[in-house]
Amino acid sequence: MGTLTVTEFVTLDGVAQAPGGSDEDRAGGFAHGGWQMPLLDEETVAAIFARASEMDALLLGRRTYEIFAGYWPDAPDDIPFKHLLNRVPKHVASRTLAEPLSWQGARLLVGDLPDAVADLKARHDAIHVIGSLDLVQSLLRHRLVDHLRLWLHPLVLGAGKPVFGRGTVPTQLRLVASRTYGNGVVELAYALAGAPAHGGPDDVPRPAGAGGGA
Repeated sequence: MGTLTVTEFVTLDGVAQAPGGSDEDRAGGFAHGGWQMPLLDEETVAAIFARASEMDALLLGRRTYEIFAGYWPDAPDDIPFKHLLNRVPKHVASRTLAEPLSWQGARLLVGDLPDAVADLKARHDAIHVIGSLDLVQSLLRHRLVDHLRLWLHPLVLGAGKPVFGRGTVPTQLRLVASRTYGNGVVELAYALAGAPAHGGPDDVPRPAGAGGGA
């Protein structure tokens, strides 16, 4: 059974909207497209590409698919992501698009999301989701996400679509890896660990040797 990993490029205030190009996403009057580009360097680009190269299938929401399909097929040949994204099978969750899709190797998901993702996991070892914020909420709601990778950037925008917005299902995460890069970007890899636990003051661990009384 394969795994599903969600990758998001996010600001310190949780915005993940339109890190690619300045004009690729103006939804809701968003005016900060391209915010990620000045923060990239060779080290982080190499790391991002290495993580992306682990996938053998890509799952996208409609909006992110349209952005990707409008750029990557004809992107410059010296960008390694072009060859990776054009090569892997691409699956698109959409109720409005119709076959055939314009991007070679792209197909629409068929059926309900839980069943469709289960079918993908049966056929692929490592499915990645990039961006696709509306789809991510649905995947989290159905507890279909196995891993979450956040590339946290030293920037606040104060506006834009958050990774975790209203309606996000409460979920406990377990940090499995982290790395800080020289440009201030922090890579955080989590495994999803089910519903969060709850407690109170009596559940707080006491330091060894700490005691009460006079």
